[in-house]
Amino acid sequence: MRKMTWAALTLATMVAFPLVAQTRDQAKAFVKQAVEFAKKNPKEKFTEEVSGPKGQFHFNKGQNNDLYIFVYDLEGKVVAHGVRRELVGVNRWASKDPDGKAWIQDWTKLVKEKGNGWIEYKELNPAQGNKVMKKASFVELFNGMVIGAGIYE
Repeated sequence: MRKMTWAALTLATMVAFPLVAQTRDQAKAFVKQAVEFAKKNPKEKFTEEVSGPKGQFHFNKGQNNDLYIFVYDLEGKVVAHGVRRELVGVNRWASKDPDGKAWIQDWTKLVKEKGNGWIEYKELNPAQGNKVMKKASFVELFNGMVIGAGIYE
């Protein structure tokens, strides 16, 4: 009986206070979901699903979803962004993290060579008041776009 009570209490706590932190598996699955959506829809609809505040790939703070999709072209221009819509159209090729890592260039090279993979760098975390944190992003190349999502560690 004691084990059942503990299990019920644990489950109730998880439902009432869901874990917000995401895992690498969740980020990768989210990118795969976005790529599938991009394959089945016109580019304009896909980018609106990413950048539009009601889109399924947009950041929804407070809804147990720290994940968002970002989309860049192969020259470093932001095509769509699930949290910072003001970046759409901005070329960030020369951007570097606080340690001097040119992460956009690095992930572009990665997807050109391997099709997809993980990259680590530091970036602003919108769920933590834009605090700079270590981030691991899964990125995948589709139709000239680098589609990615990351987790903050």
